[in-house]
Amino acid sequence: MTPAPPLLVTNELDVLEALVPLRGARLLEAGCGAARLARELLQRHPDAELTGIEVDDRQHAKNLADPAPRLTFLRAGAEAIPFADASFDGALMLKSLHHVPRPRMATALAELARVVRPGGWLYVSEPVYAGDFNDIIRLFNDEREVRIAAQRAVDEALGTGRWEAAAERRFDMPSKFRDFAEFEQRVMRPTFVEHHLDEPMVARVRERFMAHEGPDGAAFTVPVHVRLLRRRH
Repeated sequence: MTPAPPLLVTNELDVLEALVPLRGARLLEAGCGAARLARELLQRHPDAELTGIEVDDRQHAKNLADPAPRLTFLRAGAEAIPFADASFDGALMLKSLHHVPRPRMATALAELARVVRPGGWLYVSEPVYAGDFNDIIRLFNDEREVRIAAQRAVDEALGTGRWEAAAERRFDMPSKFRDFAEFEQRVMRPTFVEHHLDEPMVARVRERFMAHEGPDGAAFTVPVHVRLLRRRH
């Protein structure tokens, strides 16, 4: 029997909404980046509120320059969250746990357990180390070890007794680029990390990228692994 193709999800907010109640929720996003999903979430749920914390100064400045109702931004990391115990109904880490330095992942997950109320939840979404898109990225930024470490940190957090496993989802998400210039700007030269690129490396990545480019740009699917944790009482 031919295995079913992976579920394709175009908007991860749909996955989140199917797993947790968002109506009237007070939420935290750790490593919020540009907070794209957070902004849409608050549009769909006008009685919810969300705080996004971000360590990258440039991205944080951009966020402050683009305010939205019921959306608050703070310069902070998940390892030291400036809120009291049980301040939030739920928390999100969207492709951000593997960016936390490995020695601090356990601290970050413990901090999230502290600020989420008993019975609340943590939604951890991480890219899977597989696929054509990953094969291009690993030419200049091989994240195999940190992605393994992120999943191990979740396993260890479950073993502390603070969290219990509530749900797990796997799916693919589309990722499209008009051309290599957009890919280089968005993926190779983000504000939050320096990949130390030289011209031979850029040329090598460009060649691999252009093998996937067509008249409408280059389209990929990115496999995603979601783990939903529930805060124990």
